[in-house]
Amino acid sequence: MNGLVKTAHRVIQNCVKNTSLTGALVSRTHAPVKRDFTRGIWHMSCSKRLDGASTVSLLHNHSNTCSCGCGLKALHTKGERELVEFLTEEIVAERKAQKLKVLPSEVEGFAVKGDGAEVVLTKQLKDETIRITFNVNHTVDSEDLGEGEVQTEKQEFTEMRSKPQFEVDLVRGDSTLGFTCSFLQDPPAPGDEYSDVFGIDEVTLYQGEWSDKVYAVAGDVLDGYLYDLLMNLLEEKGVSNEFAQKLSDFSTAYEHSAYINMLEGISKFTIGKQ
Repeated sequence: MNGLVKTAHRVIQNCVKNTSLTGALVSRTHAPVKRDFTRGIWHMSCSKRLDGASTVSLLHNHSNTCSCGCGLKALHTKGERELVEFLTEEIVAERKAQKLKVLPSEVEGFAVKGDGAEVVLTKQLKDETIRITFNVNHTVDSEDLGEGEVQTEKQEFTEMRSKPQFEVDLVRGDSTLGFTCSFLQDPPAPGDEYSDVFGIDEVTLYQGEWSDKVYAVAGDVLDGYLYDLLMNLLEEKGVSNEFAQKLSDFSTAYEHSAYINMLEGISKFTIGKQ
């Protein structure tokens, strides 16, 4: 990649990025992002959302042994009944919208290990370990329509995409070269080979465990040529634009699965099965 051209593109991307971040430096701690779009359309279509079917009637069947009509499910308030009714339909709709029913155990040669909202991808090379860590909390936003694309009237949901900030650690013995990376706001134009999908927010080098005492430098103050060389290094280690897209795909599926599990947990909690 031509260094001058790539550096020019990076400067433009940083200008856009810095405007949205109000000039604040990104740390290795994930910053929460407000979710501006609702996943469902309950408030628009209410009980007729699922193929014109009426609201789930399971919880309306009154029990002969309980005058409140809860069917011995401990739903003694109107709010609890309405919540479980909504969750029943919402879970069905979300499962129907799932693109991946079973999460893969590998992403581009990286072994996957999930622990709650945190995901660790690892790959073992001859003399080093590559470890990528990210957290799916507050990483989901609507997928912007491309130029010339129009959302059809039949589309009930806006597709949600997870684009988390992620840490890339190159570990050799007791030494770690660490990168904090994030997806750029504006995706590259089709056929534009000089634009990157993600950028380096921070670089650090430390021994043993990382702590707040470790020195780190922001990516946007690095020498342009050094920045390009570090991006090339990441690409050689398998962290390329193509990999970043696959990471986003996996993160989207993982976050969606976690969201459905939470809905099911709230439903069980409400009816007293937890």
